[in-house]
Order: sequence, then structure tokens, then C-alpha cells
Amino acid sequence: MSYRPPLPLIAIGAAAVLLAGCSSTEKSGSSGDVSLVEDGKLLNCTGLPYEPFEFKDKESGDIVGFDIELMDLVAEELGVEQEVIDTPFEGIESGAVFASNKCDLSAAGMTITEERKKKFAFSDPYFEATQALATKKGSGFDSLESLKGERLGVQMDTTGQEYAEDNADDVQVKDYEDLGLLLQALEGGQIPAAINDNGVLYDWVKDRPDFEVSTEFDTGEQYGIGVGKDNKELLKVINDVLAKAKDDGTYDKIYKKWFGEAPQ
Repeated sequence: MSYRPPLPLIAIGAAAVLLAGCSSTEKSGSSGDVSLVEDGKLLNCTGLPYEPFEFKDKESGDIVGFDIELMDLVAEELGVEQEVIDTPFEGIESGAVFASNKCDLSAAGMTITEERKKKFAFSDPYFEATQALATKKGSGFDSLESLKGERLGVQMDTTGQEYAEDNADDVQVKDYEDLGLLLQALEGGQIPAAINDNGVLYDWVKDRPDFEVSTEFDTGEQYGIGVGKDNKELLKVINDVLAKAKDDGTYDKIYKKWFGEAPQ
């Protein structure tokens, strides 16, 4: 199957950023009416790698990607600089990074769910996604039913893991801490198939002719930016930036940069 990225709702662009370490545990900074963990910085917790949304560029060493450019635009609006904190997705999905004031927000290719909304707030949706299955070409694994008696790789604490556990009968679900480890296992033959969001899987297989996205599952997911529930001012800025980007053409430009074609 040829590369067919998902249809996003909104995309943004700006400059890439460098990886940062852990931040302070008390909110100490501000930018106008917006409270930030550290003065002059917008701290973004994300889980690497999740290409093309956030990943480390091999040549420059910078953290780049669709989500990173989006948050650079938010940082620009606030008059601060973005710093990326690489953290396990479990800490993001559980809301721990907000409860401990480790980060201001999380742009992590993260699906908006009712369960997650109990723990932290989400921005307006900015990207549409669905679950998909990546396999080696010619494997014959084109459904969950075809994997009976086999192993299926998933990323921990994701909607892909949840979908597999709810729908993959008589399949051994094997979890991996991050996307990189999951896809390494698939490429190395430790697992015959992997489930994850379609955007990252199509991006991965386009440079690997021996692999394909064999099917998609209609899960109807939307990504949002995670923010602590008490930071309503920052949430408003994010939503305003999303709306502006949709109107001013930034969306088309950045979408084409990361997905190879303009949105349809």
C-alpha cells in the first residue's frame, strides 16, 4: 500500500528545538496572563521517537517534527522558547507530568479520550488518526483475526494497546515502552505485526519496501495538546493559535512538509 497520511484538522509550523532536561516542580514563571513552570520557557513533555510528530533528527541532533513546530508557534505567541522533555508516555497519559509541574503542556501525538480528560485538559483537536497494522509484505496478516496464535506488538499506555486488548482474540499482545522499540521488534522479526496510529506507521513503511500497512481500523481518533486542568489561560492561547493557523495558511505549508502533500 502506498503512503497515505491521515487527514489532520489543523497543523502549524515554526523552528525546531533542542532536547531539555527536567524542569522545576513549582510554577515560577509567567508570560502575560499565562503561568509557566519556568520563566522564559514553554516546557513540552513528549515521548520520543514518534516520527513524524516528534523525533530526533539524525544529522542535527535537534528534536523536530509536526508537533514540535506547532508548539514553537505557541511559544512564539507567548514570547518564550520551547524546550522538549523526553519522558515515557505513561507519565504523560496518566497526567503525572502536569500534577508534578514537570511540564506546561504535552504535544505527543496524543488521542483525546474521556478517561484522559479526567486527568488533564485537552486543546481543540488538531489532527485525525486511526489505528493501523504494520507487517512484512506477503505475511498475510491483514486483520486481527489473521493473527490468531501469533504475537502482536503494541506501544504501552496507548489507544493502540487498548484496541488490541479489546479486539484481538487468541492473540498474544506484547507491549513495548515506545514506538521505536516496537518498530525495531517488527523489523527484527521478534513480532510479525504491530499496531499503532496510521500516521506514524505510513511514515515508517515508506522507507522500508519490505514492510507495509496491511489494514486500518476505523477508530475515529483525534489528537489534542495536553494541559493541566488549572492552566486555562495557556489552553486558550493554544486554541487561539490553532484557529489562527487554520486560517492563515500555515496548516497547508507544514502539513506538506511533514506528510509530502497538501491536505485534501
